[in-house]
Amino acid sequence: MNEGGTPRRIATRALSADDAEALPAALRILRSGGTVVFPTDTVYGVGSDPWSPEAVARLYWVKQRPREMAIPLLVSAPHHVERVVSDLPDAFQRVAARFWPGGLTLVLPRHPAVPHIVTAGGPTIAVRMPGHPLARALIEAAGGVLAVTSANRSGNPAPVTAEAARADLDGRVDLVIDGGASPCGVASAVIDLVRTPPRQLRAGGIPFAALRVVLPDLVDASRG
Repeated sequence: MNEGGTPRRIATRALSADDAEALPAALRILRSGGTVVFPTDTVYGVGSDPWSPEAVARLYWVKQRPREMAIPLLVSAPHHVERVVSDLPDAFQRVAARFWPGGLTLVLPRHPAVPHIVTAGGPTIAVRMPGHPLARALIEAAGGVLAVTSANRSGNPAPVTAEAARADLDGRVDLVIDGGASPCGVASAVIDLVRTPPRQLRAGGIPFAALRVVLPDLVDASRG
């Protein structure tokens, strides 16, 4: 931090996903409150420790993201959801069984243990289980849950390569792991399971018709 409390620019390190040091280096950084860019099945993400308000604050700084915009969580397996969500909706199990791992983010009731900075003080939290094996391995090694958002400054395009992510965030993140181009390249669909009926808040790589097969009463609110 500088004298004004703003994080200093840092030397961003880059490692290949094939490098044996990539995962250990990422874990050291995350455990010390830093930020790591890594590939997911949708776009590249930048993550931090969700249980540390200071680490999440740094993630907001990295993104230049307004504090009123919540940070999503990624989990390595469905059972970790119970640590960050209270009162799971009845529809959760069948939706997760059909679309996880994959490009679907679910808005669920926030567990009291989750720091308020993650949800911007709101009562809900966005959770996804990614389909990328490296992402899941990193998240699992870090404890099963990470605060993760797309690896770009707010307002810029979400990156599908490590090069694009580093070009946008160089000097702001500690490490970029290069795992090649993200296989999907499209942000996840977002469904709010807290409301009745459930609502699609953002369209993504999963067609609305496919979502309606599992959630027949789903309303498309993504068109404005």
